[in-house]
Amino acid sequence: MATSTTGTTGTRAGDIPRDETHRLISAEKVQGTPVYNAQGEKLGTIEDVMIDKITGKVAYAILSMGGFLGIGERHHPLPWNVLTYDENLGGYNISLPADRLKVAPSYGADEQVDLNDRNYGRKIHDFYGTAPYWDPAI
Repeated sequence: MATSTTGTTGTRAGDIPRDETHRLISAEKVQGTPVYNAQGEKLGTIEDVMIDKITGKVAYAILSMGGFLGIGERHHPLPWNVLTYDENLGGYNISLPADRLKVAPSYGADEQVDLNDRNYGRKIHDFYGTAPYWDPAI
């Protein structure tokens, strides 16, 4: 079976996309994907994806919101399970309004944050009402 080495578009019949399938997507393609609220308003874009190296679980999607040319921009670690993909929008939905996200745990480019700190992680998961990614029941 042939596999494409050039991304989603192959030139030969039978080429299989490497970076996106019906159910799977590479982290590289997630970066830059827009995030919308329930009203369809664009809130920002996914800047990065944080994956637990031991379990392989996606821990957080880092939402970049606000600012101009990186100035005043806030980074919001979102538990992965608060996002749903909307094929019609070509982006992710989160059921929180923008004003609620403004008070969510976040950090600026000049702030030091330890996403591995379980206390900070609990603040994030408590805010969104989700179980922590490290919970063995998940």
